[in-house]
Amino acid sequence: MKYQLIIIGGGPAGYTAAETAGKAGLSVLLIEKKNLGGVCLNEGCIPTKTLLYSAKTYDAARHASKYAVGTGEVTFDLPKIIARKSKIVRKLVLGIKAKLTSAGVTMVTGEASITDQHTVRCGEETYEAENLLLCTGSETFIPPIAGIADVDYWTHREALECKELPASLVIVGGGVIGMEFASFFNSLGTEVTVVEMLPEILTGMDRELSALLRAEYAKRGIRFLTQTKVTGFAQTAEGITVTYEAGEGTGCVTGQRLLMSVGRRPTTRGFGLENLALAVDERGRVKVDPQMRTSLPNVFACGDLTGFSLLAHTAVREAEVAVHTLLGKDDRMSYRAIPGVVYTNPEIAGVGETEESAATQGIAYRVVKLPMAYSGRFVAENEGVNGLCKVLFDEQERIIGAHVLGNPASEIITLAGMAIELGLTASEWKRIVFPHPTVSEIFKEAL
Repeated sequence: MKYQLIIIGGGPAGYTAAETAGKAGLSVLLIEKKNLGGVCLNEGCIPTKTLLYSAKTYDAARHASKYAVGTGEVTFDLPKIIARKSKIVRKLVLGIKAKLTSAGVTMVTGEASITDQHTVRCGEETYEAENLLLCTGSETFIPPIAGIADVDYWTHREALECKELPASLVIVGGGVIGMEFASFFNSLGTEVTVVEMLPEILTGMDRELSALLRAEYAKRGIRFLTQTKVTGFAQTAEGITVTYEAGEGTGCVTGQRLLMSVGRRPTTRGFGLENLALAVDERGRVKVDPQMRTSLPNVFACGDLTGFSLLAHTAVREAEVAVHTLLGKDDRMSYRAIPGVVYTNPEIAGVGETEESAATQGIAYRVVKLPMAYSGRFVAENEGVNGLCKVLFDEQERIIGAHVLGNPASEIITLAGMAIELGLTASEWKRIVFPHPTVSEIFKEAL
């Protein structure tokens, strides 16, 4: 069978591309080896946010007295929290399937194997493609540290299915995934230790805000071991012991459970990528141009395979660009304003340049910092809590970066992203009327 577009991978990039191309009238085949939605919907973005919302609700109920509300004894039911997460995932997967069916997309479940740029096999069937789009996503990276093969560790996948709360948990890796699980388990009462090799958690986010978030969670009981290199693991009667080097000394920490969260890497094996001989960078990531075209004509790549940010929203936009290019439309990918969000409580979000990235690139900038208490709505909804907003301007007073610590940072950061993408100056952005009272007014205050 021949299709105008064959897509390998049904995650955010794959299903977005399939729906967009199908609605445009192209014949589309989407091959996914597991479940539609990819890691993001089934094992990442959606399930973790579902768990975090339960934890956030539990936190709010426990501290309701701050808002003159009495709740009595507050409890949680972990198996029901997990069951609700699974229900939501199933509902959303069915929703994606319905949208693709409506767009006329043919869907096949199985492992794709690329023969060449126009031929793909899946099971006993061979399919021909005028164009090929690779959206194979990423996989958990487990470093070859001594003893790792001999201990019963979790990745995010096992943590999402946990139905019995561990008394203690050691998380190796203080990135986004590690901190979100640290937040969840800390809220439910688990003793959490985060081990991070770098000087600060949340590499890539604004360092000052990351430090403030770490300090907040330290007050809540999470132990942080930064600038700490893990050297080994051992299964013991008490759980799993993690040995480490820090500065001039060594040490160890033991947890009932161990969560490995040191990062992800693009999935490049198992589907015949080697048969295309595409140009890759020094880290093995597929090279693409601003239209998401690879080094081979009619072969496109989107999402984590290109390795830019490993974020679902980046993948979605890349997929739109790829299909628009295929349809002959003038579109290209911009990475100037890709938001990053950590859904802890409080949330932290940023877009554009950080002070660190601006300094590294030699960009002259000025920064305005405001406590979140400058927003009346924030004060009304965050009793006894503060946060920080930081906006960066270049020499022409254009907004080049914005970073927020405080709820709901995830919901307002897009406003700053739009200002950056459109190249607005402070005076131009200030002309926009912000509704009052809203937390987003913090940006107007910063202008």
